[in-house]
Amino acid sequence: MTTALHVPAPAWRPTPAERAERGLAARALLPRHQQAELVLPAARRDLVSVMQDQARTMVPELVPVRHGRMMTSPFAFLRGSPAMMAADLGAAPVSGIGVQLCGDAHLSNFGLFRSAGRRLLFDLNDFDQSLPGPWEWDVKRLAVSIAVVGRGNGFSDGERRKNVVRTVRRYRDATARFARMRMLDVWDAAADEDEVHDVLHPMISAHRRRRVGSAVAKARAHNGLKPLGDLTEVLNGQLGIKADPPLVVPVADLLPRADREELESQVEWLLARYRRTLTSDGRALLDQFELVDMARKVVGVGTVGTRCWIVLLRGRDEGDPLFLQVKQAQPSVLAPHAAVALRQPLAQQNQAQRVVTGQRLMQAADDLFLGWERVVDGDGRKRDFYVRQLRDTKAVADVERMDPLGMTMYGRLCGWTLARAHARSGDPVAVAAYLGDDDTFPEAVADFAEAYADQNERDHATLLTAVETGRLRATLGV
Repeated sequence: MTTALHVPAPAWRPTPAERAERGLAARALLPRHQQAELVLPAARRDLVSVMQDQARTMVPELVPVRHGRMMTSPFAFLRGSPAMMAADLGAAPVSGIGVQLCGDAHLSNFGLFRSAGRRLLFDLNDFDQSLPGPWEWDVKRLAVSIAVVGRGNGFSDGERRKNVVRTVRRYRDATARFARMRMLDVWDAAADEDEVHDVLHPMISAHRRRRVGSAVAKARAHNGLKPLGDLTEVLNGQLGIKADPPLVVPVADLLPRADREELESQVEWLLARYRRTLTSDGRALLDQFELVDMARKVVGVGTVGTRCWIVLLRGRDEGDPLFLQVKQAQPSVLAPHAAVALRQPLAQQNQAQRVVTGQRLMQAADDLFLGWERVVDGDGRKRDFYVRQLRDTKAVADVERMDPLGMTMYGRLCGWTLARAHARSGDPVAVAAYLGDDDTFPEAVADFAEAYADQNERDHATLLTAVETGRLRATLGV
């Protein structure tokens, strides 16, 4: 007697035509030309109060460093104030089509990385704010960064507009292409070294080709041994992390002995527990290393002040190092606004797991050491940390030294990369239908980018005044 195997009926899935209809219907909710409008919250919060609230959860002595870095230029301010732009984006109507957002897709959060297979890939980098939300928020963040950097670099109004329009066109065209592809091909798509070369080579002069080649060579040089020379030294025959206060402070210099031993034990516990979130091959590889030293490290602009450690591990010997970054994850600044925009509650989860999920969904480059864990302090306070390999072959473009042609090429590469990242988690068919094949949306975003660049300059001026009058403290030149 045979027993019939019961197979549950598959969940209903819309057809490509129905998905395209959803994108066209979104135009009725938010016509594409209306994406040009800058809609600010009716009761927009004071910048200083926002920054003071954020400082309450940060390492106190690092908060002035964060403020000092944000003061250096309007672009540095934009990088350090995603919370302000998140609230501003949340005040405006949206298309209603969700994807996994990077959450902070400005120009300097793209770069060259080495994948687990040792291929060089151009990809997104920072996912601290990543979560589901309206796809256009990432596009607008990228576009605004182009306008802000263009102003700082002395581009004309027309040059800045051309840069933004061409970047958004590239996003539009790439999304349309991904909408026609098989999902497996979308998931496998990546901008590797050869493809970056093929895109840029016919567009640039011999001089520019040499500069691109120099950036690739720099990325190749950042292999696992590069941080060894930059960040380590040998004292009394022992390999350790080199002090560079306040940016890098070894734990031995940071805390008295008893507190240091407690912190070291806590980090060892975290690493032992976090390995459960790795794939089996990642766990096997991690088990070949032992903990040698750790230090607090200041990173970036917007996340300066959050708890961030670098951990030095040793494999076979001192010539076989591994650096891991252990970084605190706080709630995404987009969270309260994205929940309203998508009209659905966001999942309650470990904040570090949220960051790791975003990176795994959006980034084509694998990191075998990417995982998360929650730590409970002696006072019962919970803090979430994600772990990843530190600086594994990365080259980030110096966008504040680019000329208009260089920005055009770089922006197009970023636009393609963002479209590919969104297509992995979202619905490229619906987004492509909303975008269409004309310049209505790119031109609208160019208008928005200039309007928000004006607002960003006003907010940057507010920061300078707050420091000058003593409302905020800042440490310059660090």
